[in-house]
Amino acid sequence: MAGKTWRAAIVGASTLLGKELAEELSGATDVLWDITLFDAEGAGGTMTAAGDEALLIQPIADDSLIGMDVVFFAGDGRTALGFWKVAHAAGASIVDLTGTLEGLPGVQVRSPLVEGCIAPDLATIAELSAHPAAIMLSLIASRLRGAGLKRLAATVLQPASELGNAGVEELHQQTVSLLSFKPLQKDTYDAQVAFNQIASLGSAAKTNLERTRDTIHRQIGILAGEVAAHSVTLQLLQAPVFHGYTASVFLEISQELDEKALRALLFRDLSQLIDEESASNEMAAGKGEVLLRIAPADTKDGSAFWLWMAADNLRLAARNAAACALELLHIRPTSVVQ
Repeated sequence: MAGKTWRAAIVGASTLLGKELAEELSGATDVLWDITLFDAEGAGGTMTAAGDEALLIQPIADDSLIGMDVVFFAGDGRTALGFWKVAHAAGASIVDLTGTLEGLPGVQVRSPLVEGCIAPDLATIAELSAHPAAIMLSLIASRLRGAGLKRLAATVLQPASELGNAGVEELHQQTVSLLSFKPLQKDTYDAQVAFNQIASLGSAAKTNLERTRDTIHRQIGILAGEVAAHSVTLQLLQAPVFHGYTASVFLEISQELDEKALRALLFRDLSQLIDEESASNEMAAGKGEVLLRIAPADTKDGSAFWLWMAADNLRLAARNAAACALELLHIRPTSVVQ
């Protein structure tokens, strides 16, 4: 693949995730990407930046994806459902960041960042880039599989940007309204999220924390294995922050393991997890790695630790999606039978 330029289409380029993905691809040093940006009719014709380059976002049409090597779906689920078969028919590899294609034939949930995750084969039509929180927790669970992982109990704090522009805008509007003693806009969350932290949203919310929690847990089973998933319990809260997942994790291991040994297991390379005493969503901003702070916990049985984790959800998702695309490109046929 060295020296080859791959043609990539980002569908949903005007979204927060689409913009982050364009930045990730344009800044890649190990592969050359020729990026074309698409979106729904209303967003077509606008300009955006990818690295140092200004790009035009074009309206998506049935013939837009011809000649593409990879198509990334980073916008709304309806567009992904409407065009993923078009992309497949055009011969493109497909990476879904919307979560919409999960469970469809030939679609595999993937995170190449997680060790031991089952790799795609020639029957894989598309890869669904795993949820950022599932990647965060699977990085821990997968590295502790051989150490007797007994329990991993995580409280995960979800940022507004996980719901895209609408989530960020509503949190902003609610913050301004509360400071101005004005009524709150609740179109996205159907609840007050500004200056608040809640375990469930309103019945008319555009998302459901319980369903998202179940998705994260299901994907941990796919990425780290069902045995590891059985050790994981989750609580998902909506946090009043714009960007960045954080997670408070109680970790219990059946083997006798001190903090030094745990660090050796978790930080055996610096490619995915970074030891950071002051881990926070602000510290994680712009980084594709997961920041991790370790502290011992007082227990009488086995070994127990508190972990505090932080990751830039948009950058982590974009980095994982780019890795998914390279996986698919590696298994593409390189010649045509005459």
